[in-house]
Amino acid sequence: MAIYHLSVKPISRKGGRSATAASAYRAAELVHDETTGQTFDYTRKQGVEHTEIVLPVEAARQDINWARDREALWNAAERAENRSNSRVAREYELALPHEMNHPQRVELVRSFSQDIADRYGVAVDFAIHAPHREGDERNYHAHVLSTTRTVEPGGLGEKAQIEWSDGNRRKAGLEPAAQEITHIRERWAELTNERLQELQIEARIDHRSLEQQGIEREPTVHLGPAVASMERRGMATEVGRRIEQERVLAAQQRLEQAAEIGRLARETQQVERSILDLSGDLEGAKRERDLERLRQQQLTAKGQSLEELQRQGREQWLAMRARDQAKEAEPSKERSQEKSLEQSPEPGRGPKLSLEEQQAQGRERWLEMRRAQELEKISGVKPPGPSQQRTQEQGPEKELPLAKGLEGPEIE
Repeated sequence: MAIYHLSVKPISRKGGRSATAASAYRAAELVHDETTGQTFDYTRKQGVEHTEIVLPVEAARQDINWARDREALWNAAERAENRSNSRVAREYELALPHEMNHPQRVELVRSFSQDIADRYGVAVDFAIHAPHREGDERNYHAHVLSTTRTVEPGGLGEKAQIEWSDGNRRKAGLEPAAQEITHIRERWAELTNERLQELQIEARIDHRSLEQQGIEREPTVHLGPAVASMERRGMATEVGRRIEQERVLAAQQRLEQAAEIGRLARETQQVERSILDLSGDLEGAKRERDLERLRQQQLTAKGQSLEELQRQGREQWLAMRARDQAKEAEPSKERSQEKSLEQSPEPGRGPKLSLEEQQAQGRERWLEMRRAQELEKISGVKPPGPSQQRTQEQGPEKELPLAKGLEGPEIE
């Protein structure tokens, strides 16, 4: 499968590097540096499959040909900078799909170089290298060098926008330089995938990190051609041991992380089950609420509110209770009236009699009434009526005497 790799590296005098030396090494050519007087000869270097200089379309329209000479181009880049820590070139290192053949790889790198040249107005010098003889045989790659200044008819002009500081970019309404690099990485993936699709090759590359892609896998570590060759021959290296230890540690961390995720998942399931139980009770409460609302709506449709029905029900219950009490008190109604006439004090006077006292008075009154009836039959004298009896109860001065010798025995 194709592997995505694009790294951006500055070629700066601060690190003791020069554009002339970098271009000579990558193109496997001889380049003389006019500024320092040094000559860099890498003509015996092997593995360089193709080299080419690409200029912006606008420069080609202006018939700018001086920049197509490698030695003239990079000497101009060195002369354009006068500080000891100046950046004289920018390098893009690309991994090429091994599924492509040589002409297809050249066309792909040419398209990317042209895109950089047109985007920033710079000159681009690229070289395609074959895999190292002791390295991975699939490791086809390219080195793309670009000038830091725009190409003009008489030499190099102003700094390209990608080389501006973030402060100047912000003033010009541009994104930070880091975001610009992200766009370049994305553009390389687009060009590569488009070409793979045209060639009906299933392989694809993605500029995003494994984490951004949602892939739970540790990224691979680049061993380098020397270490990779030794490892393939079965030779143990310190770099290999260190990488293996890091791999084991990363695997242990992934296992611990997976165990923690499993524990959290189980707790989440328990919480979800509890929520379902609560939701069942909640659904029942909702149904009861809906029924109550429906009843209220029906009552409202009939012109009666719930409060009014409650009041009517309360009144009906009080009336029913009063009727029941009246029925219970009805057999002793007459006795209660007589007892109240004889022994009850006037309203607002005297203490209230208990039920036993009222019953005793009622019995005495009834016996007196029976005795009076017996006397009436014997003597023919009518006993005093209720009015006379009440008058008698008012005081001794208005008491009417009964017939002499007619008093009966006391009844306890």
